[in-house]
Amino acid sequence: MESNDGESVKVNTGVDSTQNSCTTKRILIYGINVSPPIHVTVICALQQALLALSGSLVVSLLVAEAVCAENDQNIKAKLLSSTLFMNGITTVAMNLFGTRLPLFQGASSEYIVPLLLLANDGSTFCSSVKTERAIERNITSNRTEAQHEQLVYSNIQALQGSLMLAGFIHAFLGFTGLIGVLLRYIGPLTIVPTLMLIFIFIVKPVINFVQESWPIALSTVALGVILSLYLAKHNVPIPVWTPSGGFRVIRYPIHQVFSILISILLNWGLCAILTSAGVFPDDPKAIGYKARTDARNDVIRDNPWFNIPYPGQFGPISFSAAALISFLIATLISVLDSIGDYYACARVCRVPAPPSHAVNRGILIEGFCSLLSGAVGCGHATSTNGGCLGAIGVTRVASRQVFVVCGIFYILFGIFGKFSAIFVTIPYPVLGGAVIVLFGIFFGVIISNLEVTKMGSSRNMAVLGLSVFIGLTIPTWAQSKDKPVDTGDEGVDNILSMLLSNPNLIGTLLAFFLDNTVPGTREERGILAWQVPQDTETVEVDPEMYDEGYEVYEPLVPKSCLKWKVMKYIPFLPYRPKQTD
Repeated sequence: MESNDGESVKVNTGVDSTQNSCTTKRILIYGINVSPPIHVTVICALQQALLALSGSLVVSLLVAEAVCAENDQNIKAKLLSSTLFMNGITTVAMNLFGTRLPLFQGASSEYIVPLLLLANDGSTFCSSVKTERAIERNITSNRTEAQHEQLVYSNIQALQGSLMLAGFIHAFLGFTGLIGVLLRYIGPLTIVPTLMLIFIFIVKPVINFVQESWPIALSTVALGVILSLYLAKHNVPIPVWTPSGGFRVIRYPIHQVFSILISILLNWGLCAILTSAGVFPDDPKAIGYKARTDARNDVIRDNPWFNIPYPGQFGPISFSAAALISFLIATLISVLDSIGDYYACARVCRVPAPPSHAVNRGILIEGFCSLLSGAVGCGHATSTNGGCLGAIGVTRVASRQVFVVCGIFYILFGIFGKFSAIFVTIPYPVLGGAVIVLFGIFFGVIISNLEVTKMGSSRNMAVLGLSVFIGLTIPTWAQSKDKPVDTGDEGVDNILSMLLSNPNLIGTLLAFFLDNTVPGTREERGILAWQVPQDTETVEVDPEMYDEGYEVYEPLVPKSCLKWKVMKYIPFLPYRPKQTD
């Protein structure tokens, strides 16, 4: 930063000023291990929290639809509270005990596909359970409210057991180090198609948000892009006063650090003005109604003041075969997505690729917290939110402290329902515009992973192109048919139809198969660039490429404990043998 007399005012980057001139080329304002001032931390954390709210809301609403509670406001409020609470718990756990990268853990987008299929396929989860319960209790179409609530609770309990088992398998992969083994065969050409295909189902909810008012959505996009990109090299003069320095003017990139938050608040205010002026329709069924600032006041009214989610709040757990298979597939995709996000986060934060112990630890924490999410009754797992990586690229704030505080915000959101409901009422087009900016940048980060591969190779071009195109073609065909598979067994038909309708599964399996069977060197495939030496403690990183080194991945374990020989057999912790003279 610069003062009013043109002199630089030092920004804390966590780096010793005695380092070479490469430090002047730093891109981030606050690195991973840097602790910004408390006021900056709180505002940046709130910004990250608001950015992820829309995704959590969408997944929570899909859970409500899948369990036949789309019209039950109390159940929906309880599900949303549980989702926000577990988002916070998982985010804090990941940043303190997981990979220790600045990652937000939100409602997993990989579960959007299974939940859509469970909700929309009339012969699978909600409808079949409804039929079974109706037969058992002789419930007519005029069943009482209490009976309907019992039906919904039964559905949630079926999701709970299925998700807990899927979460256990997820955690087992990290606990045993199997993920570290799989990394020998999983590279950018497997991860990139997986993440690209996820965007197909992200686009659909985003369209539902922005179509309420394209002008407001585009205004949000334009303001965010202008503040974060076009004005990136300019600093704003800010008057400050300190007891030691007195009154002075400093220059600080406040417009970039808080670009998305500023864009959201200004366009939220614009929607309030247009709502008061009667520009938006007041018919709840009309396009544009959800651009009103009072469109979802019922969320504030129906949400409880105080609620602590706890395991078993929906009753004893049970299982659903359809939900279990769907969740196991979502878990597989979620693991690959998370691995890709870890590498993408390292790239955007300008740190080396994560070592295997950090990846194993991250998958372990994600799986364990997904198991807890199942016990609490969320109906979905929690995994890395890619949009918040886009926010790091926009704001240049990668501080781990910011994400820990963001997690604390979400815990409070889950406990104090009225407080979180205020932010849930942000107009749809404003949220949609913010999501476009963040996921647009994140999509660019995903593509940049191909930089370590040789994309001039016809082999790599074929692997990428075929996996993405076939990953789009087969699911599109399957979703266009009422019954894409007919084996004579309705249960088998439903499961196979769900598998074929999932673009992530088709594209990922094909990319993995082609990348590991078509001849090619590890360097050509990009896997060599993702390999990290076992002893990262003695590795010197290139200051031209990285702002920080492998120290960002060090677990919160006493260094003396890492020298114990037993650490050789714990795949999610590094082993630091005693140095002999």
